Parts: sequence; C-alpha cells; structure tokens
Amino acid sequence: MTEQKQKTNCITLKGSAELVKQYLLYGINNILYQRGIYPPETFDPAEHFGLCILMSTDPKIVNFFNVVLGQVQEWLLQRKVQKVTLVISNVNTKEVLEKWDFKVDYEIEVSNGNADSKGDGSLPEMGTKDIKIIQKEIREVIRQITGTVSFLPLLDCPCSFDILTYTIPDCDIPKEWDETSPVFIANSQEVQLRSFSTSLHKMETIVSYKNT
Repeated sequence: MTEQKQKTNCITLKGSAELVKQYLLYGINNILYQRGIYPPETFDPAEHFGLCILMSTDPKIVNFFNVVLGQVQEWLLQRKVQKVTLVISNVNTKEVLEKWDFKVDYEIEVSNGNADSKGDGSLPEMGTKDIKIIQKEIREVIRQITGTVSFLPLLDCPCSFDILTYTIPDCDIPKEWDETSPVFIANSQEVQLRSFSTSLHKMETIVSYKNT
C-alpha cells in the first residue's frame, strides 16, 4: 500500500513538462510585474504554488504565452529545448538591458549502472520525485525572483520584452516563428538563482543585467 501511494505521488513525464511550463509562465509574469514593464493595473493576483503571483491580463500577452510556452512544453517532452530566455530591451534604442536565462537539463535516473530510459534517448515516463517537494522548490525560486528587485538596476525607460527559445539543431520550428541570434549584454553582471529538479527536468535560472 505504501509503495503504491509513493508511486502515485511521483511526477510523470507529462506532469514534469507541465510544471516546468507553469514555472516559466508564472516566473516570467512575476518578472514583468516586478520590473515594471507594464502598468501594475494590467495585472491581476492569482494563487499558484501557494504564492500570490501577479499575472498579466492583456489578451495579446496571454495569447503570446499560450502559444510560445505551449510549444516549449511539447519540446520538453521530446528533449528538444535547451534554454528559454526572457529579453528586456529599451524600446527606443533596442539595447538589451536585462535577460533571464532558464536553462533546461534532462535527467535520467541511473540504477545498476544502466540509464532508466527507453533506449531511444527519450526520458522515462515516470520520475522519482514527489510533486509536493517539486512545488516547494519552485516556490523558493519564484520568491527569489521577487527578491531580485532589491539589487537589479532601475529600468527608467520604456521597455519591451521578447522570449527566445534555444533548441537542438534538427528541431522543426513553427513557420510563424523567426530565427534570431543569441543576445548579449555588454559589461554585464550575472546572478544565478536557485535551481529546481523534477527528477526528469532540471531548471536553472540566471539573470544578467547591464552593470552601470
């Protein structure tokens, strides 16, 4: 009975990809609110992972997230996405002022010297970690994101954002998506936040900003 309960509480592959997508959605909305990219009245509070997170109510932004992060979730299942980057730029000069890198690693449990996978390089269908523990780890990272306003430079100009998705070379890109070059910040400062792991996907969050 205990063994069955433990198995039920463990994360599935689909559940892991969904949790990573949710983290990206809530984390990025939190950043847009905390960094003042859009007026505060365009956000509404909602409870996620036991935290009150401000979510954009702008239909265009909501739809953008649905499309981009929905595709990212599919690629997470296929081990095709390597990194998602939130880029914040000066609207007038197009200069990149800040970027948030969400790096993905794919974890395969090893037992008796053999990787627990299907043999085709794909992830196993079931992880080994309790969902509540994963949610707790995500909660701690989102709290850290909120706390970054204490050291990040004030964005005292109109800013816009974009999301870049880094994939493996042979990935089929949707026709409506544009291919872009990596972005860099000259004279940047970098801070690594906590990481979290689902036992199938590991996510590291790093913020880089212009060092003035």
